[in-house]
Amino acid sequence: MMTDQQKLAEKLTILNDRGIGMLTRIYNIKKACGDPKAKPSYLIDKNLESAVKFIVRKFPAIETRNNNQQLAQLQKEKSEILKNLALYYFTFVDVMEFKTVNFDLTKNYLDLVVTYITLMMLLSRIEERKAIIGLYNYAHEMTHGSSDREYPRLGQMIVDYENPLKKMMEEFVPHGKSLQDALVSLQMVYPRRNLSADQWRNAQLLSLISAPSTMLNPAQSDTMPCEYLSLDTMEKWIVFGFILCHAALNTDPAALSLWKLALQSSSCLCLFRDEVFHIHKAAEDLFVNIRGYNKRVNDIRECKESALSHAGSMHRERRKFLRSALKELATVLADQPGLLGPKALFVFMALSFARDEIIWLLRHADNIQKKSTDDFIDKHIAELIFYMEELRAHVRKYGPVMQRYYVQYLSGFDAVVLNELVQNLSVCPEDESIIMSSFVNTMTSLSVKQGNGEVFDFRGMRLDWFRLQAYTSVSKASLGLADHRELGKMMNTIIFHTKMADSLVEMLVETSDVSIFCFYSRAFEKMFQQCLELPSQSRYSISFPLLCTHFMSCTHELCPEEVSHTDLESVQNAPRGVQILSLCNMFLDEMAKQARNLITDICTEQCTLSDQLLPKHCAKTISQAVNKKSKKQTGKKGEPEREKPGVESMRKNRLLVTNLDKLHTALSELCFSINYVPNMMVWEHTFTPREYLTSHLEIRFTNPPFMMSVRAYMTVLQSIENYVQIDITRVFNNVLLQQTQHLDSHGEPTITSLYTNWYLETLLRQVSNGHIAYFPAMKAFVNLPTENELTFNAEEIYLFRNITQCFLQLDVDYIHNQSVIARLNALVFVSQKCAPCLSSVDSVLKRMTIIGVILSFRSLAQEALRDVSFYPDVSSHLTLVAMNVYELSSAAGLPCEIDPALVVALSSQKSENISPEEEYKIACLLMVFVAVSMPTLASNVMSQYSPAIEGHCNNIHCLAKAINQIAAALFTIHKGSIEDRLKEFLALASSSLLKIGQETDKSTTRNRESVYLLLDMVSESTPLLQDKTEHFIMVCNHILCSSVNFDSKF
Repeated sequence: MMTDQQKLAEKLTILNDRGIGMLTRIYNIKKACGDPKAKPSYLIDKNLESAVKFIVRKFPAIETRNNNQQLAQLQKEKSEILKNLALYYFTFVDVMEFKTVNFDLTKNYLDLVVTYITLMMLLSRIEERKAIIGLYNYAHEMTHGSSDREYPRLGQMIVDYENPLKKMMEEFVPHGKSLQDALVSLQMVYPRRNLSADQWRNAQLLSLISAPSTMLNPAQSDTMPCEYLSLDTMEKWIVFGFILCHAALNTDPAALSLWKLALQSSSCLCLFRDEVFHIHKAAEDLFVNIRGYNKRVNDIRECKESALSHAGSMHRERRKFLRSALKELATVLADQPGLLGPKALFVFMALSFARDEIIWLLRHADNIQKKSTDDFIDKHIAELIFYMEELRAHVRKYGPVMQRYYVQYLSGFDAVVLNELVQNLSVCPEDESIIMSSFVNTMTSLSVKQGNGEVFDFRGMRLDWFRLQAYTSVSKASLGLADHRELGKMMNTIIFHTKMADSLVEMLVETSDVSIFCFYSRAFEKMFQQCLELPSQSRYSISFPLLCTHFMSCTHELCPEEVSHTDLESVQNAPRGVQILSLCNMFLDEMAKQARNLITDICTEQCTLSDQLLPKHCAKTISQAVNKKSKKQTGKKGEPEREKPGVESMRKNRLLVTNLDKLHTALSELCFSINYVPNMMVWEHTFTPREYLTSHLEIRFTNPPFMMSVRAYMTVLQSIENYVQIDITRVFNNVLLQQTQHLDSHGEPTITSLYTNWYLETLLRQVSNGHIAYFPAMKAFVNLPTENELTFNAEEIYLFRNITQCFLQLDVDYIHNQSVIARLNALVFVSQKCAPCLSSVDSVLKRMTIIGVILSFRSLAQEALRDVSFYPDVSSHLTLVAMNVYELSSAAGLPCEIDPALVVALSSQKSENISPEEEYKIACLLMVFVAVSMPTLASNVMSQYSPAIEGHCNNIHCLAKAINQIAAALFTIHKGSIEDRLKEFLALASSSLLKIGQETDKSTTRNRESVYLLLDMVSESTPLLQDKTEHFIMVCNHILCSSVNFDSKF
């Protein structure tokens, strides 16, 4: 073996990978230079425009010394140019180095040839390449005194490859025969892969059930690696290969047949990512200038017409066949996953075929050269992608099953057959013998038990086979592989089996990676929208988020800045990961929105049906029944009889489909998609589709209209759990608990906020103005006669139980706190300033009355809460009750001796400038102030007590609750004796009321009897007085001593 032929396998492996990395770098440079936002600033700077044009015009021979005036502006920027254009410049240098090595090693290896062609063509598409290289070299020369050492060769390469295909046609003339032989070897493989859908169907391709008797037989082929080889890859080999060795088209019929078949199959080929190569125009432009190629030019034109006329429909029919074939395959394997062992080849063939058709459609739909576009719009593409994902999921899930099968296959069958073939070789050099013996030994030593704790790794064995092919394919090799075809076939089969044992993930990437969608984001989004618009396809919509899991494979380690790029101005310019995450998020969000809208429509329909059961709708039915019984004729003749509720469920024909049926069908289809996977990993982020739906349901059902119909919606929402595994109870808990707060999680007003605003701003404000009174006997607020009638009747508002039935944890303290705190602040201020002079009596009593009304209002809400909840009264079982127990009880609607909300509100109002002793004194004075002010209430006309309502029309009966609650809160804060202070209050108030009996003015004492009753209310409404009887007797004695004659109505 010659020196330059050693380690050929290793060199080709490294170069192929490096070639893809170089393509990635060149692609990103082209995209950056084509984007004004990402283009190097020196190329668009107006001040440097003349210098850049001069460099491009003179490239590569730029006289930097004699053109100082035109290039003077670059002098200031030379250090920055060196720094910022270094990455671009040395990428071009790397391309040049790649080109230099390529000719010696890759003339017979099609992958590397195509990579080389693609790289040079992509380089020629960077319009700013001369400016970038010239600017960098000028800055280098100005900084270091000489040009960069690679610049002369690099500049010449750029000039030579202005027309890359024409230049490479000249360069490949010496290698034409080798390249032709490699291409013609595809004559048995490519036509078999490029059959029509009818031919596939007649052959029952990919079917496991067409021959049940052979279902367990291993799928075999003489050309195992070629069965799942990409059709797109083969077409690039053929098209680019025969452009370079075009002489073969005139001399070899097999070459011409392959060439024509490839030209008829596609209009354009993928160069790299979304960069395409228009086959027919480029080939015609090259051949039209070659003498004697008129016939080939006519062939190209005929193939172009054929491709435009028939290729679209041919590929459409293929996709249609593959949808049914992959569905059958996925269904059978889901039921019998053990078949993944013997039929693994079918799985990867199916994935490869489907991948090729999807990529073909994506590429051609974005580069349509035909007026009719119907063949390039496939609304069922999601279904094909979905079945691909199903097969991929089966392979990942049952990988251990496949591994176990093929480890046994390698050790029990392949090793035996290969050993026999090796033994029968007539000639086997030492190096080749060592390699093949290692194959046999490696396979023979395999055991299923190894897989339990050891990871299988056959990469070394595959590289050895690559080496062996290189050794046996060179000229004058002692052991020619072409003379031992059975050995080649067997080794190809063994290599496939090793991949099934240790490289399933890599095989999935090789056969079904469609990360190219990442570079066709508009087409990707359009396909997704078409999928959602078609009800029958919505169940496959999860395919699009799942495709985002492929995109990690589109990056390359030679281009790390593609991942870490920091330009976040737009999604298009964002890092690749941000684009992908944005796409996945958008897909899942749209699916959840669609499901939410369907659920909303179903709820609306269900509410309409529920409303038909309301009592008000039965009146007409009852009336008709009564009239019929009495034989009275009412209504017009021929009037249609009203349909009874439930008639929509009576079906006479299965073909009759109601709107509700359609909605349920659409919802079940979409929920199938949302529920397909619990989560997915995209670009190191985990997405959970069900959480998107949960989130949208919470947002949708937080609005007030829904809350008013919550019971009618409950059944529909609970039925969602039949479609998708989400916790609807959690949705309700989150929604309803948020409604107990002033704002929900999105900052929007809640039911609590709306009711609070109405009660405070409308109802309680009218109470304060004396237009509404609280009647304890009715436990309601009642309108009072006024000159201007109110727009609502307070007595008709019976919403407390309804509200609290919806929100068992409704924060009834919220309404109370919002109004009470402001009035307490004013009351404390008045007591501080005016208590010593006993002025502002009316103001104090009015504020105390309003506070009493609010506390009464709060008591109604708490009572309603107790009626609809089942909380035990914890505080009643405790001898000493801590304040946090009162807070818990109050939140549950249970009555408390001390109001924790008032304690918190008053504690927050403490002044730093007043000592605790002074504050305690003010609290005592406040109680004195109220006690000595009570006699003034007797002069008010509205203070008359009414037994019917058990209160006073001016709401002074609410003073009892205000006095008890405020006293309890104040003296809890100041750690005084609540009972002693209330006894003092009663004594002082009764003494003050005795003075009324000494008054002679009837207007001052007109309602003294009604005011006397306030003392009894204060005594009876507090649980803090130990001996209420004693205090009631004291009150009665004071009343008797005043010689009061009660009216008969008492």
